[in-house]
Amino acid sequence: MNSFQLVVFDMAGTTVQDQHEVERCFAQAASQTHLIVSDERILAMQGLSKRFVFETLWSKQLGTATPEELKAKVDHSYQLFTEILENHYRTQPVLPTAGCLETFVFLRSNGVKIALTTGFYRKVTDIILRKLGWLEGLDENYMGNGQTLIQASIASDEVEQGRPQPFMIQKAMRLLGVTDPKRVANIGDTPSDLLSGQAAGVGLNLGVVNGTHSRSQLEPYPHDRLLPSLAELPATLSLSSAQALTNPSNPSL
Repeated sequence: MNSFQLVVFDMAGTTVQDQHEVERCFAQAASQTHLIVSDERILAMQGLSKRFVFETLWSKQLGTATPEELKAKVDHSYQLFTEILENHYRTQPVLPTAGCLETFVFLRSNGVKIALTTGFYRKVTDIILRKLGWLEGLDENYMGNGQTLIQASIASDEVEQGRPQPFMIQKAMRLLGVTDPKRVANIGDTPSDLLSGQAAGVGLNLGVVNGTHSRSQLEPYPHDRLLPSLAELPATLSLSSAQALTNPSNPSL
């Protein structure tokens, strides 16, 4: 496992169970604020900063609106969405995905650091982490240590731009002292996760197909491998590390 120093995980749909609840919250806020958007379009934009999604959709619907009109529409929809989303996560069970905790244990036992990134903003990120018990031991900068379950948590409102830009992955690397992106593995369940991993130049860019997107939906996007679940990640990392030892110039699959 000495090929990888860090694994960057998405949250909803990857490490946190998501049966399209976020999409339903988004659709509810859109409907109540008269934003016209299909379920397919919402799904396609999963993983992106949610405010950015509202800005994109309202800009298209309004066309030639003034900046002030656009901002008012975006503010209204986004505010309602945050209320619906926060209420959902406060009142409903929040559970890790299949294989997630076992994978975390495997990584910790092999000295590999764990960072969680998300298209959510910090407030709702904390609600989720607190309900899972994953905030325990993190400091005021959401950094942990060798004894905490995770070593860093980064929300989309804590970087210049969220996915598909690489900034959350790059921030995780800076915080955790990882300088070579080829020693980083990135994993998520949306196209934007995979695009972000490609933009960051990670050594292993992986998708899981038991989240919000199916194998066929993720296939067109840049990836090294698509996994049935996080339960397959330890074996995938071990295989990639073994291949890197025999071919040091190509640490990825």
